[in-house]
Amino acid sequence: MSIAILLVLVAALLLDRLVGDPDWLWRRVPHPVVWFGAAIGWCDRSFNRKRLSDDALRISGVISIVFLLLLSIGAGFVLHRLFATMGLFGWFAEAIVVAIFLAQKSLGDHVQRVADGLRTDGLAGGRKAVSMIVGRDPETLDVPGVCRAAIESLAENFSDGVVAPAFWYALLGLPGLLAYKMLNTADSMIGHKSEKYLHFGWASARLDDLANLPAARLSVLLFAVGAWLRLGRHAARNALNVGLRDHGLHRSPNSGWPEAAMAGALDMQLAGPRLYAGILVSEPMINGAGRTDATGVDIEKAISVFYAACTVLAATVAVLVPIAFMLS
Repeated sequence: MSIAILLVLVAALLLDRLVGDPDWLWRRVPHPVVWFGAAIGWCDRSFNRKRLSDDALRISGVISIVFLLLLSIGAGFVLHRLFATMGLFGWFAEAIVVAIFLAQKSLGDHVQRVADGLRTDGLAGGRKAVSMIVGRDPETLDVPGVCRAAIESLAENFSDGVVAPAFWYALLGLPGLLAYKMLNTADSMIGHKSEKYLHFGWASARLDDLANLPAARLSVLLFAVGAWLRLGRHAARNALNVGLRDHGLHRSPNSGWPEAAMAGALDMQLAGPRLYAGILVSEPMINGAGRTDATGVDIEKAISVFYAACTVLAATVAVLVPIAFMLS
């Protein structure tokens, strides 16, 4: 990790925390993730052909994701070299680019809207707000179900929307950050186990699991410290214990880590059986001994822990700056 990269990351985390994703900007120009999606969509249309055998589709999917990753790594390298020629302005420009790919404020704001919707418009308001951030059918959710869905989304996206981008940027700079975001976008578009993408999206899904592995584990520690700062020592101990114990109850090899840690911090049950597009996903409850009820107050407690964990992440990166300086 270079000193320059760590300084840029600290600035980007602060900028994203304060400004987030300005809607007025992305209504006028496409977000970079939209460009990633266009590239992935082109590969899907061009190489995911029905006439191919299952093995051929897997090979086609591997070639596609390798091409997409090389494309994003090249773009990151070119941008970094360009910014390096601009002095202080280039440093600030790179911090803005990194901040664009972080999701602290935008994630917190979206989840807060669920609590606000429940408060102002009851169950209908909560369902409408939560439908913007989760894939499950909101009409099947009662108030506790809406609250749990919002909290689960907050916990999972802390890992892959905040910790993972920061981790890969700190490790590999802009090429690492853009490659991670390309991979994460590919997983969301073609990495699911539908008939169309079971084989073509296999490589994207497996690589995304590997890329998110470090951040998922780090998120447990960050949530534990965040819980200690906001809810006390018992909540921190619970977050750590449940995170380590129950992460394997989730179908995802990574999502279970932050969700279990958040379930422990709030002393409530998360995950369990739920409907996606009419299909029942049957899983055991994470933290089965926790509370079964959930309210808008729990959402706001979760947001408080989330923001505290984001602060701990930024502070940790800032502490690494003088350490990197002494080691250089």
